[in-house]
Amino acid sequence: MNKVIRIASRESLLAVRQAEIVMESVKEVNPGIEFELVKIKTTGDRIQDRDLDEIGGKGLFIKELEQALFNGDVDIAVHSYKDMPYEETEGLPVVALSVREAPYDALVLPAGAVAPDRSGAAAPDRSGAAAPDRRGAAAPDRSGAAAPDMSKPVGSSSLRRTIQWAMLYDGFEVKAIRGNVLTRIRKLDEGEYGALILAQAGLNRLSLQHRISRVFTIAEMIPSGSQGILAVQGREGEGYSYLDCFHSIESEIVSRAERQYLKTLGGGCSAPVAVYGELHNNELLLTGMYVDSLGNAVKGNKIGYADKAEALGEALAKELKARSGN
Repeated sequence: MNKVIRIASRESLLAVRQAEIVMESVKEVNPGIEFELVKIKTTGDRIQDRDLDEIGGKGLFIKELEQALFNGDVDIAVHSYKDMPYEETEGLPVVALSVREAPYDALVLPAGAVAPDRSGAAAPDRSGAAAPDRRGAAAPDRSGAAAPDMSKPVGSSSLRRTIQWAMLYDGFEVKAIRGNVLTRIRKLDEGEYGALILAQAGLNRLSLQHRISRVFTIAEMIPSGSQGILAVQGREGEGYSYLDCFHSIESEIVSRAERQYLKTLGGGCSAPVAVYGELHNNELLLTGMYVDSLGNAVKGNKIGYADKAEALGEALAKELKARSGN
């Protein structure tokens, strides 16, 4: 197959790396396909002096890429699936999903920070919710986790992370941070922040695993819906069989549940709701957090069949909302 596929990506190093992951996967199976990478600066990338919630949420990271698809300037676009609204844009379906990279959130400390505690003991979960069973709580080893400097703020771009951090630790100021992963780490190392909370998937993809001081379990910090999954978006009516080798059925199933959960709660990609699905054969374990209008957070989990993923997402959302009483 001799064809040049124009693939749209944001300009950041992480976004480009994510587009490269798609290209490498496809070319391994279809060496005759050539790709042209088209870098596009989005509104979310241009406006760095305001919180995302003030300017329209994470959907601003995909707006210009979708316009390029509509215009025919590119053939496909690659996004972090967690940045995409749960309602698909008409005419621009998601045509493939990646295997899920590590879904967890991670604590990043300044370069050279010394870990005073080598025990690797987990921080207490004071959310008041029962922890998921062992299948939903597995995470990489956290031995050697260091303690953040309490005299400086913890950097977080996510209200979801901020709320769950407060459930684990008292006495820390949390300050919003914008910019790509490398920009945030630079601000950390220059002393503006005492720690950062970032997605482990992005750090892994940028080969920055050595900067991770601690990985939070699902019981401690539930991720954003579809965190760690890449989405390839195309145009309706066109053929994308060359992406069959890239598409993950497991990611499709868990995302159906996670995104239905968000849809049921009316939670956009910037809302402080969290959800994570884990598939075991035909059984799906879904863990979520709902924050009511008074700021009260409720966590819980539910098990169902994989072929009823959307129903499971809806059921857990309704259950947690009812438990909140608001």
